[in-house]
Amino acid sequence: MKKKKAGFGFWLFYVLFALIVLAVLELNKNTLLGWGMALLLLVLFAFWRVKKPRAFLLRFFSFALLAAALIGIILHTQGPVRLHPAVEGKNGGVTDVVTVADGQLTGVYTADRAVEVYAGIPYAAPPVGDLRWREPQDPAPWEGVLAADSFAPMSMQPQNSALYSSLAQIIGYHDYEISLTDNYRDANSEDALYLNIWKPAGEQEKLPVLVYIHGGSLQTGQPWYADYRGEGLARKGVVAVNLGYRLGVFGFLATDELQAESPVGTTGNYGLLDQIKALEWVRDNIAAFGGDPENVTLAGESAGSACVSALCTSPLAKGLFRRAIGESSTVTAPAPAHSFRTLDRALETGAETLERFGAESIAELRQMDAETLVAAADTNHHMTVDGYVLPMTPYDAYRQGIHNEEAILQGFNSLEGVPFILFANADMKNFEGKVRSYFGDYADEVLALHAPATDEEAKAMWIDIYSAIFFTHGHSCWTRQAIANGIPAYEYYFSKENGRLGPWHSGEEVYCYGNVPAKSRLYDASDRELAEIFSSYFANFCRTGDPNGDGLPLWERSTDGNQLMELGETVGMREDRFAAIDAILDKMQGFEE
Repeated sequence: MKKKKAGFGFWLFYVLFALIVLAVLELNKNTLLGWGMALLLLVLFAFWRVKKPRAFLLRFFSFALLAAALIGIILHTQGPVRLHPAVEGKNGGVTDVVTVADGQLTGVYTADRAVEVYAGIPYAAPPVGDLRWREPQDPAPWEGVLAADSFAPMSMQPQNSALYSSLAQIIGYHDYEISLTDNYRDANSEDALYLNIWKPAGEQEKLPVLVYIHGGSLQTGQPWYADYRGEGLARKGVVAVNLGYRLGVFGFLATDELQAESPVGTTGNYGLLDQIKALEWVRDNIAAFGGDPENVTLAGESAGSACVSALCTSPLAKGLFRRAIGESSTVTAPAPAHSFRTLDRALETGAETLERFGAESIAELRQMDAETLVAAADTNHHMTVDGYVLPMTPYDAYRQGIHNEEAILQGFNSLEGVPFILFANADMKNFEGKVRSYFGDYADEVLALHAPATDEEAKAMWIDIYSAIFFTHGHSCWTRQAIANGIPAYEYYFSKENGRLGPWHSGEEVYCYGNVPAKSRLYDASDRELAEIFSSYFANFCRTGDPNGDGLPLWERSTDGNQLMELGETVGMREDRFAAIDAILDKMQGFEE
């Protein structure tokens, strides 16, 4: 009897199956060895299937065996851990030797040799072992010349699989690139107190300095992300610095025992102490890179901006910077929406953390490996009033006229809330319930402002309300606090759509730091023009405390907290469209200037 050959349906299924396998290999960043093994198995199985057709049961089990083998290959040939180079692709060579307090180092030039990059410079001792949950200590001097040509590992944080991260890049950012040269994983370590510097090439002197704190809910993030690297500002004559700091449970655990053992009686703000330590390093060393230690601007985005607003009222940061830039978060409202908690609550969470890991003392927690402890990042990622870093809430400090900055530039995006409620948005059925759940006695006032007639309107209005609660209100408070204290304040509203993030949370960063890719199809000429304007505002503010300059649209200084500079399809002053709901939040929280 003639054997029945595999039909068209089988081969169509098999080709689709093979394509899915190859896609997973790419998205999961598997090594070339993994690709080779998977391709070999796919080809061998296809050849066997053609030459040796078998009974259905045998075919089924052989295919199941193939699938299992491929899963094993995918799981066991993930890319190795690798440090990110300071300059992607070919660099322009090694810089001259620079001498800092702890030793000598060299960086690398960008390919066009216009910018020098120094990556992975230690600003504090590794906070490991007995130094876990202690104030940051001075770094150890090194011998020889340190090659500062790669970014240090990101701070210890929960890790997603490469497959998950790739899918998030596709869904959220729309700019995924297929490549066989990026088959590696990012390094992740407790030993992450390092900073990076970008400066204009050659001998420089007394340049303005910007120190940037990355976001990530005080749980995640890294200082080397392309959107906010310092290269764009360095090309405009600014020395740009960014840094890693302790995150999650390593940066914000608070316990009675830690407070008692601290020589200054602090607990819970180790991440903030790291940032202050980095600012001290900049003060002592940035002149070696052509920067002016007397002209430092502290900047940050999201949780990094929340940290900036807190450090603006910390006595420990006084004199370490002159100006502040805040993007998409603050903790200056009477009841900060995120990244902040009372000391009592912090200590309660610390006790719960000890119980969670079955530990009776900090000594036991210090003996646990970081990979185990990192799971507690979900509950330990808030700064607190510890009596040392923050003697009082930032809101109370501003009311008493206590602040460190002499000018602020800050603002938010038009669609801040979108990524946080992608799968929890509103419709006509649940809109009123969502509003009443948050606003309570003030819900009727909100519903009078927002009365949707369709599901689409309900969705759009809830995005605005969510954005106001978690982002815009804090910025409104900060602007009015600045005005009340006589601090020059400039507030922006970013609204530019593009093929990538658009005006979602963090969408402005690639513009204001001057890093819109020259060849990306996700941006057009209008995006590159806006990036030139926005980054020029940032550079000017770093120089003088005023963003304005020749050829730029006039950015008016805030006088009532209701006038914003829109940066979008048009650039110019406009009224704050969130002012009415911000006023309701004022009443709820008891805001007073």
